[in-house]
Amino acid sequence: MTMQELYQSKRRSPEECVAHVQSGDKIAAGPTASFPLELINTLSARKDIQDVQLYSAMLVHLPDFLGPDQPGRIYYHCPFMGPVERMCMPSGIITPVSVHFSRLSDFFESHHFDTIFLEVSPPDAKGFMGIGPCAPMVGTATAKTAKNIVVQVNPKVPMVSGPEVLVHLNDVDMLCEVDRDLFELPDMPADAEEKAIAGHIAPLIPDGATLQLGIGRLANAVGDRLYDKKDLGIHTEVLTPSMVNLYEQGVITGVHKELHPGKIICSFCVGRKKDYDFMARSGVVEMHPTRYVNNAWRIGQHSNFISVNNALAVDLTGQVASESLGFEQYSGTGGQLDFVRGAQLSKGGKSFLALKSTAKKNTLSRIQLSLAPGTAITTPRSDVQYIVTEFGIADLSLKSISERAKALITIAHPDFREELVRTAVEAGLIRPGDLRNLTAAA
Repeated sequence: MTMQELYQSKRRSPEECVAHVQSGDKIAAGPTASFPLELINTLSARKDIQDVQLYSAMLVHLPDFLGPDQPGRIYYHCPFMGPVERMCMPSGIITPVSVHFSRLSDFFESHHFDTIFLEVSPPDAKGFMGIGPCAPMVGTATAKTAKNIVVQVNPKVPMVSGPEVLVHLNDVDMLCEVDRDLFELPDMPADAEEKAIAGHIAPLIPDGATLQLGIGRLANAVGDRLYDKKDLGIHTEVLTPSMVNLYEQGVITGVHKELHPGKIICSFCVGRKKDYDFMARSGVVEMHPTRYVNNAWRIGQHSNFISVNNALAVDLTGQVASESLGFEQYSGTGGQLDFVRGAQLSKGGKSFLALKSTAKKNTLSRIQLSLAPGTAITTPRSDVQYIVTEFGIADLSLKSISERAKALITIAHPDFREELVRTAVEAGLIRPGDLRNLTAAA
């Protein structure tokens, strides 16, 4: 049988591709920009199923199962949330999952899914199909443990390089076809505070460093400050638009990387069409599951490894919250601690955890005496190196509790410093004798 004949033998309508799913089934779907929206919406349209358990992450489209008429039909287990999940949390359909990205593949593989749904590129001459710009964060090992592999073939999906980025027609049970542009990240210009934060971080990044940047506006703000650097390398979870821009300007070469020199190593990309095209055609991007990319030992093999990630709040002892405030879930455990610890193992490595000094229109300090009950600690205080706000950098590495509190107060918003000093003294974190100097700094 030729590949074309094999392809046609497995071609079905979307309705036929989801007809085998039964109530109570456990299913997985590619995350983020690799989410097979049409197949999952077709499944959502079935009125005869209940209690289907779906596992994916950080949706960029609003699927039908999150609509108001869907409760009780499909429940969504999510190890990392984005704006769509935050908006839909009140529905009761979404269950946040706490797992480090370094163990994300282990998490998915442990479930032995009834079906995995993927969005893939058209097959090449040998029958291989690419799983897109985001599914490589988990890789194809999950598909190997699933009872059924069902794909939607989209000509807009790029064929990328890496060890776990392909599925073969022989292994696919059914396929359907769609033709839809991939999600493109909207322009997210940095605001004044984010530009100031980036301005504090950029001078501490040496030429030849290897970078990991988190997702969002801050990552692009940092990238925009690095055009005067030389021979930077990339080993990161997410390939950001700022990284592609830096490569195109000759800033990123990877020549000094101890592992994969000359290559950009990443696990997923949420970007623009030009970024997806770059991944497919540049020849320098190599995608690996997060269990490889986020391995702290592997991160630490790079000299001068620089990790930059976002935070939501930090208490005066240095505990960092990046996934929830109280019991309100915001994102997920992610890979922050993986990279913080990896940077510690790197010769000359640095990790930066950045946050604006205030929230809620400057009415709430993000640097707090203590975090609200229920707040998840993403990075323990014993692991924290640099905390950055628009007002400066606090170096907390190997510092006492008192030293941490005083350093953090100096980078808090001036409107809150006096209160932080007073409450820190009352809590016994700093001595009354320190009151004068810190109040003067405020």
